[in-house]
Amino acid sequence: MSANNDGPVDPLGSHPRSSNLLSAEVNEIVTFNDVDDPDLWIRPDLPHAPIEFVDHDPAWAENYSQLSQQILTRLGDKALGIAHVGSTSVPGLAAKPIIDVALVVADPRVEPDFRPSLNQIGFELVIREPAWYQHRMFKHLDAHSGILVAPMCNLHVFGPRCPEVARMRLFRDWLIGSPDDRNRYQAVKLRSVAEANSAGETVMEYNARKQCVIREIYRSIFRAEGWI
Repeated sequence: MSANNDGPVDPLGSHPRSSNLLSAEVNEIVTFNDVDDPDLWIRPDLPHAPIEFVDHDPAWAENYSQLSQQILTRLGDKALGIAHVGSTSVPGLAAKPIIDVALVVADPRVEPDFRPSLNQIGFELVIREPAWYQHRMFKHLDAHSGILVAPMCNLHVFGPRCPEVARMRLFRDWLIGSPDDRNRYQAVKLRSVAEANSAGETVMEYNARKQCVIREIYRSIFRAEGWI
């Protein structure tokens, strides 16, 4: 994916529902919006368990296909775009066996437009982050017990022109085409999982352990695009 320094980047350009509303400006993509919000959890009662990390499973692509079709069928025109992101979208990359999906809607703040429909297909809201691109995250889980339902999924909901959606797709595509950075990223993931599990940490603390390498890879992407 490439663009000049002034033009928008379409984060979901390969999906037939995508349009210019799903693009993001380059100056926003290269600027990270780091937010520390201790009150983001809607479901703080979810059971804590060690972080599972497994070899890449080719079935993850089919899991995404099934989940995305369910989501698009249920939401109809309210779904402006959808994409498989995260480590399970990168062939050959070891990962947590949880499918990350980026969903773009008109306005994540208007939850009645999409939350009830997602609830009907087993997605429960667990995180709300107004200060971070109005991000909402749903998990595929039993509403009463909080037990994850297969296929396990983190569904990230954002609005149009969101730079984080563009970054996730850029990162995915870069790792697919760059074996060296893919191996580097896998190494830091393996180390971070071991350290986080040893310390009894959460997934967010695990994510913080690998953030430095993630940012270094992003800088490589931005330099390759001519953005920095």
